[in-house]
Amino acid sequence: MAAHTYPHSVDRRRRAGILLHPTSLPGDLGNGDIGHQAYRFIEFLDSHGFKVWQMLPLGPTHADKSPYQSLSSHAGNPLLISLEWLEDKGWLDRKKIRITETEESYRLCCLQQAAENFYQMDDDTWTNRIAVFTTEHANWLDDYALFIALKSRYQNMPWYEWPDTVRHRETIALDNARRELQSIIQQTIFEQYIFFTQWQEIRDYAKQHEVELFGDMPIFVARDSADVWAQRENFLIDKDGEMAFVAGVPPDAFSDTGQRWGNPLFDWNHMKSTGFSWWKDRFDTQLKLFDMVRIDHFRGLQACWQIPNDDETAVNGSWVVAPGREMLSELFETFHHFPLIAEDLGVITDQVIELKTDFNLPGMKVLQFAFDGNNNNPHLPHRHGIDDVVYTGTHDNDTTLGWMSDESNYNRRYFEEYTGLNIELAEQGVLSMIRMAMSSVSFLCVLPMQDILMLDSASRMNTPGTVRDNWQWRFEWQQIRPEIIEKLSRSMMVYNR
Repeated sequence: MAAHTYPHSVDRRRRAGILLHPTSLPGDLGNGDIGHQAYRFIEFLDSHGFKVWQMLPLGPTHADKSPYQSLSSHAGNPLLISLEWLEDKGWLDRKKIRITETEESYRLCCLQQAAENFYQMDDDTWTNRIAVFTTEHANWLDDYALFIALKSRYQNMPWYEWPDTVRHRETIALDNARRELQSIIQQTIFEQYIFFTQWQEIRDYAKQHEVELFGDMPIFVARDSADVWAQRENFLIDKDGEMAFVAGVPPDAFSDTGQRWGNPLFDWNHMKSTGFSWWKDRFDTQLKLFDMVRIDHFRGLQACWQIPNDDETAVNGSWVVAPGREMLSELFETFHHFPLIAEDLGVITDQVIELKTDFNLPGMKVLQFAFDGNNNNPHLPHRHGIDDVVYTGTHDNDTTLGWMSDESNYNRRYFEEYTGLNIELAEQGVLSMIRMAMSSVSFLCVLPMQDILMLDSASRMNTPGTVRDNWQWRFEWQQIRPEIIEKLSRSMMVYNR
């Protein structure tokens, strides 16, 4: 099928948005959630002319908190559930929850109490609603709930370290586990029902304020995930969870040794034989959550960097061609509306560009990558196209103030010549970057919240290739400086955002 049948899956109206993960919202517990502060943030976006809220993946995370290594490609993170919402429903009485060692365990205790009260009440309306939800999401929810219950039984060990009977998914063992772990399974189903219910209310509120929700989907899934445990046939991994090769990327601007992600690679032959049904199910869930979806590491749909599992770095990998064209054709045929945006950063070949343009997918431009002194750099504003989404930086970059403060990051002389400014203060440089992003011909301009707040490197969200001190940044409303917001609002009017 010709890709040009689907000319514009994403609306190209000029607009601006903010990149902020819900965990970074303000609040009195260990992470932000989708409660009152999320509604307030939508109001903030609307009142200042921003029409897009971009965020990171929403799935349940491992201990490192990375949203790009989730326990499920479908489930929502229960730590994002609003406790106030549960209190409003009368299912949670926080005064009865004892203080715990961590704020995360406190949240989980609250969810447990709410689930107990939910299942004990005699309310046909809620009982029917959760039954409908369970049936509608059975294709992933049944396996995920059992997976979480088994992780609880085995002290959170990864599935490939479980006893053989459940690791190999023997029928009798799984039936016994479902019966013996019924309470945890019901708890997990409750959490997922509440997450999706709360999120739909968030999405409805955003629509009322004409704010689009822009999600993010990692191309790969975690080795220790319900997807890999329950549907191993989709991955190049054996029944014990062993892999000859793992996913990553070669050396690039982020790392001299590349990035060894360790994710299982896809068994594309099997996926093709099923009409890419696993991908269709995955996108079906994402399109229920978001108005637009960015696929992280889009170039992996053209070719994946496979690394020998025994190697500690990603240097000795090799590119293996993937059937992205066939898959995208299937997805565009399946979904009436398929608003996909390609994360096309890093080592991008002509074949990747061709795949993106043939399906008319927007790509990304990042201004922090632009000022190396090469006037042909594709990230420079004069190289942008209307189909691009422009960023000052992403969640993987330093804040722009931090970036500006270290002249080893860019060619200062070229930057000043390009902007026509003599940068004396780093904040001047940040405002200049924001103006360049706003004035770009790119249809969508997205600014990380840290840049709007003029925050330094201490507020960086993630440093690729590291596992400590990431994903923890949060903002406070008092950090917003009215004079900066006024300048941004003025820029949006001047540049027709």
